[in-house]
Amino acid sequence: MKISELLTENLVKVDLESLEKEEVFEELIDLLVREKRITDRDAARRAIIERENKQSTGIGRGVAIPHGKCATLTQLTGALGISKGGIEYDSLDGEPVHLVFLLLAEEDNPGPHVEALAQISSLFRIPGFIERLIAADTPRQLCDIVAAEESQEE
Repeated sequence: MKISELLTENLVKVDLESLEKEEVFEELIDLLVREKRITDRDAARRAIIERENKQSTGIGRGVAIPHGKCATLTQLTGALGISKGGIEYDSLDGEPVHLVFLLLAEEDNPGPHVEALAQISSLFRIPGFIERLIAADTPRQLCDIVAAEESQEE
């Protein structure tokens, strides 16, 4: 699975407005609703909050990967947001988050969810990758950065 196949420009927001993580979840869920990737906003929100309450998905280095499983989904979906100023997130390293990759997966098929998390983690380990994403000015630039890195890994 390629993350670039999961994201479209309409599922990327390079100027998140919210400063609180739950509000950021709403902004990203709005993108998914608008693009008809999800139909049950409340179920999506509950799935993300439920997982977040178990342990923060702020993994450090300015990155968070909130994720959850939702019974109303039939395939993996996601949205990506950038906050230049940073979001208070209760990250593992205590630092603000600048990049939020929200993932929602179907409940009965964990394979694509786990594969996507592994692929995202792999991309984030590439030196300079996170910084290039945060510096992107447009959704197109961000999508191009992801696609370029994935093509180099092939």
